[in-house]
Amino acid sequence: MGMKNNEISEVIRFATNAHEGQVRKYTFVPYISHPFSVAGIVSSVTSDDEMIMAALLHDVVEDTPIKIGKIQSRFGFRVASMVADLTKVSKLEDGKRAVRKEFDLQHTYDASPEAKTIKLADLIDNICSIGLFDKKFAKIYMEEKRLLLGVLQEGDEQLYKLAKSYVDKYYARITSDT
Repeated sequence: MGMKNNEISEVIRFATNAHEGQVRKYTFVPYISHPFSVAGIVSSVTSDDEMIMAALLHDVVEDTPIKIGKIQSRFGFRVASMVADLTKVSKLEDGKRAVRKEFDLQHTYDASPEAKTIKLADLIDNICSIGLFDKKFAKIYMEEKRLLLGVLQEGDEQLYKLAKSYVDKYYARITSDT
């Protein structure tokens, strides 16, 4: 499965261009830092090139005008399938946040174990910034992540344990604060 340098370079270029001008909430660093971080976490548990590619591309369809068909034509069916599994299916017009999150939770439940591993890496990277920068929103967010963990058990066991420990530590901390 060894990825050729030109393939990874193309994925990095594609994702960087797709997220051009976007910044991370709270830190305002270029958004591409998040997919790089997620890919790094994924590569700590697998050498599956296509999973790492999908990790780099995981927010492209959700956060840019690029469609899944373009991902498939450029990077293949398996990468596109994982990206599709990682792309929210809910829309604002679906109703309140809780309703939308339920649609997305079902979508994630149906995802491949590979996509669930990438989702765990995404969750780990996001928990670090949300918990640090937005304590009020963190209460809602962490409850959503606790529910999300319930459908991610088919993902990588090591990442699952790490993500669960972050969620557990959050709840232990807020319980001890009250």
